[in-house]
Amino acid sequence: MSMQKLVPHYVEKPWGRTDLPAIFADGASRQIGEVWFESADGRDLPLLVKYIFTSDRLSIQVHPDDAQAVANGLLRGKEEIWYILDCEPGATLGIGLTAPMTPGQFRAAAQDGSLEQWIDWKPVKPGDCYFIPAGTVHAIGAGITLAEIQQNADVTYRLYDYGRPRELHLEDGVAVSHLVPYDRALTQAPIGSETRLIADDEAPFSLDLVNWTADQSVVVPDGKLLWFTPLTGAGTVNGLAWGKGDCLLLEGDCAFTVTAGPVSALLAIPR
Repeated sequence: MSMQKLVPHYVEKPWGRTDLPAIFADGASRQIGEVWFESADGRDLPLLVKYIFTSDRLSIQVHPDDAQAVANGLLRGKEEIWYILDCEPGATLGIGLTAPMTPGQFRAAAQDGSLEQWIDWKPVKPGDCYFIPAGTVHAIGAGITLAEIQQNADVTYRLYDYGRPRELHLEDGVAVSHLVPYDRALTQAPIGSETRLIADDEAPFSLDLVNWTADQSVVVPDGKLLWFTPLTGAGTVNGLAWGKGDCLLLEGDCAFTVTAGPVSALLAIPR
């Protein structure tokens, strides 16, 4: 059995926010877009847990799958899942296209600025959860706080950025994009519910939302790692204290005590 509290890393972004929740006070007065959790020893881990805070739209982008990433000399591709924690009225996520496009149409739309009209902008509310497979053209809208669990790969092909002066990766991006509508059903899992958000037979990891009102025992399968991200509540695991805003990396037999409940938490295990 081993356990460690992962270290939060604050990332400033042009679309970030200065009004982060109080549990992220270390980001005060900076325009923080992401808080992600790393191992203190800097080792490469297969998954990355992030909180994302938006005051403006993110770029329209896409990620390659494992095979495409390896062919380009990278360690792995990037698939991710979004769990909406909070959002302003009218907030949207862009996921997939409203109609199929040819690569030529898509490239031209990215260049002339009309691509955002082809994106399927979906209204969201807290508890909504979307899995974003590699190849899915996507964008996170403004006014959203979400938790993202992803393959730990810094590989993003930016397709369109609303005229912001940042580099685009149109050729690489078009080559890996699925130029069709998104066909997965929305998962609705508000805080306080218990739901399997994704299974490891359709993603590189499994993700569960749990709701605990009493102490729990969780056995992590041999050779596996568990990312434990509490969204509410507080407690200990094998004597190590945790609370909302933490992210823990666990192995083996995990004895959780609940000192402030109920506890709503995300549990992720790589395939």
